[in-house]
Amino acid sequence: MNLAKRVTVLAPSPTLVITAKANELKRQGVDVVGLGAGEPDFNTPEHIIQAAEKAMREGKTKYTATAGIPELLKAISDKFQNEYNLTYTNKQIIVTNGGKHALFNLFMALLSPGDEVIVPIPYWVSYPEMVKVAEGVPVFIEGKEDNKFKITAEQVKAAITPRTRALVINSPSNPTGSIYSRQELEAIVEVCLSHNVLMVSDEIYEKLIYDGHEHVSVATFSKEAYENTVIINGMSKPYSMTGWRMGYACGNQELIQAMVDLSSHSTSNPTSFSQYGALAALTGPQEPLEAMKTEFVKRRDRVVELLNEIDGISCLKPEGAFYVFPNVSKAMEKQGYDTVDKWAEDLLEQEKVAVIPGSGFGAANNMRISYAASMEQLEKGIARIKKFVEGK
Repeated sequence: MNLAKRVTVLAPSPTLVITAKANELKRQGVDVVGLGAGEPDFNTPEHIIQAAEKAMREGKTKYTATAGIPELLKAISDKFQNEYNLTYTNKQIIVTNGGKHALFNLFMALLSPGDEVIVPIPYWVSYPEMVKVAEGVPVFIEGKEDNKFKITAEQVKAAITPRTRALVINSPSNPTGSIYSRQELEAIVEVCLSHNVLMVSDEIYEKLIYDGHEHVSVATFSKEAYENTVIINGMSKPYSMTGWRMGYACGNQELIQAMVDLSSHSTSNPTSFSQYGALAALTGPQEPLEAMKTEFVKRRDRVVELLNEIDGISCLKPEGAFYVFPNVSKAMEKQGYDTVDKWAEDLLEQEKVAVIPGSGFGAANNMRISYAASMEQLEKGIARIKKFVEGK
């Protein structure tokens, strides 16, 4: 089959590849500890489930407006007004089939062939692939581990060319859990505004922040920053709604309308009753989210402690999200591995622990562990990693 070039350049998602392999082993009856999937292990809160069920029973199972039901658009608008003093009209918001769909539509609407998007390393695996599908060029700049994997304004400035259209900002970060401070973001915003570079602010983990750290949206810095930012967010992570496929984008009305037009010819509207679940998530009780965060902090602290006890592995304590991104380069060297991919593959084969190799995020010395798993599974998995590395 002679496939289109846009799909032949795509790399498969390592997260999905590892997860699929782990699930296949589980189906065969193998005791696999899966620490790869980026989704909370908690069920969706009951009031959200009930809202979706009620919507279905009331016949709200038909097409909706492509951009989303008015009630949900208003709830998203109210959220930004109440939490960040940002004003978005309904025409500046699109509800999508997950945050991934929002990003995909954004790049398809924004980029022409050869346009460049600055993507910080480590990156979420799909950023560069989406840019490539849209015939753009991902330009990578590396966030150093000694700076908690964060990029600097100086790096952004050095990477900008006449073809640069956008910069991706992901705070808290997948895969590192790092959070940019207000001062760090102010400097980056200044560079982007001075070069007319759109800021794509992926804020999907904004509610999963620990230890008193603050989430800062780049859109809040000034009127110019607001006008030059597209915010990507969704329900999957904070409300444990990954399978509901509920994301959204807020930004420039012309750009959002282009994204709506794309959806109208591809997916049409997001799932009708999922939208009513999302409405309940935003407007209903937030206690389930707070309970989940409390548990994540306990797990994070234990995981970091156990990983740092393993000879050859070092792990920073993340400030948000639900991932750790330990450096395993010394363990790899000691064990004779040339690539983290082979290291992770053998870990799964020999000790039946699924982690995501850092190469998929642009970081060849690291692996990603999701602590969105039970404490029992986390402790069992890390004990197996210790055995794999230390042989005991």
